[in-house]
Amino acid sequence: MASANRDLSEKTIAESVASGHSGESNISDNNSKKETDEPVDTRQRSSVEVAVDATADTGDVEANVQRSITTKQFPVTDLDRGIVGWDSQDDPENPQNFAMSRKWGLLALMSAITFVSPLASSMFSPAVSYVAIDLHVTNETVLSFSVSIFLLGYAVGPLVLAPLSEIYGRRIVLSCANWFFVVWQIGCALAPNIETLIISRLFAGMGGAGCLTLGAGLIADLFPIEQRGMATALWSCGPLIGPVAGPIAGGFIGETIGWRWVFWVVMIASGVVSFGIEILNRETYAAVLIRRKTARLSKELGRSDLRSAYEPNLERVSVTSAMKVGLKRPILLLVKSPIVLLLALYMAVVYGLLYLFFTTIPSVFENQYGFSTGLSGLAYLGIGLGFIAGLVLYGMTNDRVVLKLTQRNGGKYEPEMRLPAMIIFACFLPISFFWYGWTVDKDVHWIVPIIGMMPFGLGMMGVYLPISTYIIDSYQNYAASANASLTATRSLVGAVLPLAGPKLFSSLGLGWGNSLLGFIALAFVPVPIGFSRYGQRIRERFPVNLDS
Repeated sequence: MASANRDLSEKTIAESVASGHSGESNISDNNSKKETDEPVDTRQRSSVEVAVDATADTGDVEANVQRSITTKQFPVTDLDRGIVGWDSQDDPENPQNFAMSRKWGLLALMSAITFVSPLASSMFSPAVSYVAIDLHVTNETVLSFSVSIFLLGYAVGPLVLAPLSEIYGRRIVLSCANWFFVVWQIGCALAPNIETLIISRLFAGMGGAGCLTLGAGLIADLFPIEQRGMATALWSCGPLIGPVAGPIAGGFIGETIGWRWVFWVVMIASGVVSFGIEILNRETYAAVLIRRKTARLSKELGRSDLRSAYEPNLERVSVTSAMKVGLKRPILLLVKSPIVLLLALYMAVVYGLLYLFFTTIPSVFENQYGFSTGLSGLAYLGIGLGFIAGLVLYGMTNDRVVLKLTQRNGGKYEPEMRLPAMIIFACFLPISFFWYGWTVDKDVHWIVPIIGMMPFGLGMMGVYLPISTYIIDSYQNYAASANASLTATRSLVGAVLPLAGPKLFSSLGLGWGNSLLGFIALAFVPVPIGFSRYGQRIRERFPVNLDS
């Protein structure tokens, strides 16, 4: 399915700059080298090429950079040429032109369900000992798998949900995924045996992956480049803080009213949020909105020749073919785009370290420090506080740093400008493993290892957010599919790697076991330097055609 939302050619960009136009377009390399069979209105979101007035005073350069990035060019309707786009550059139906209150409101809805879903991934873990008694399970690996299977659903779901959202729209796919997630919480709560519980957790994870996958697409739909750092920070609260908050709530619920109520609480919370989304959410994917507008105008005007400016060749492609193209996009990005694959693997390593970290916390604080099941969940607050610190630092600084780097680059923005922040934050990751590992090994007061978890939370947030924003900026039209590649990879590792945790720590002990993880994290510290220095070269050298 060919896309009309392509990068402007060098000539077109020069003409646009000369006439005072600049904007934002799909940075996907797959689109940068192609032209449609028929000319399509190029007054569309131009890419990240930024025009800076050469005659501006030095003090005004940064303001000009921001103003230039903010100026957007969208495809407009030209019935003489049979092209349907927006009514004007300021068309209120265009999600990029929504009022700021509406934009942040839609993102808040997405962020709410994105918090509940990851919350469910770990909320069950402190209560697993009660499941062992109630369902007569003696195999520790099976019990661990009943927790981590949820992440396997996270690995499978995005590969289907992301491309579906680029075919049918964000709203319908998100709604279906949310209610699928809600329904399978009932299956978990009523499970008569461990097999039913595991299967229900798998399907719940597949539905819960919808918000994790579509959030990136929503940000690309609504926000210009200079606002995406803050938007990504808000949306990312859920995937990172949810798994930390889950054990805190799950421990007390399992201890007081029973493990089944963990799932009933999740069902109620997700049901309320999903109902709110059902009422207040709106479609934001431009290609789908203009496709619908094209169908309406074709019927009203009796013109079968009308085409969407975003999909000029759609009439030549069957629905089946469109589905085949869409469903293979996340895999295609992993296979043919080295930069996406490398970022996905790096993020998977960090997530794997996080979940290996998690495997020791309940046993250490219950058995060694005498915490109850409910209180042991509070030990996760160390990582949680680190997440919050990283969130605040990134949200407050990244968009400003991007403007500065764009200014230094002669007014030309590149997605890789998001990545230098990772270099500093990655240095914090190894610290926690040595701090936490040896303080619990030597039985130091419980507050010390909890504080020792904070650097990892800070570092992980500072790695996760730049990668997410980079992917959104680089693959705007297909941000959901690109993000699905990352989500699937890290979730697969997060589901499998913790199963090795008990054997690792029983063999090496808490001190050397965590030190091993620390050395692994230390070995990966230079990786972000490579991404920052060579990322653009790799991205441009290996373009990926996502339209066919």
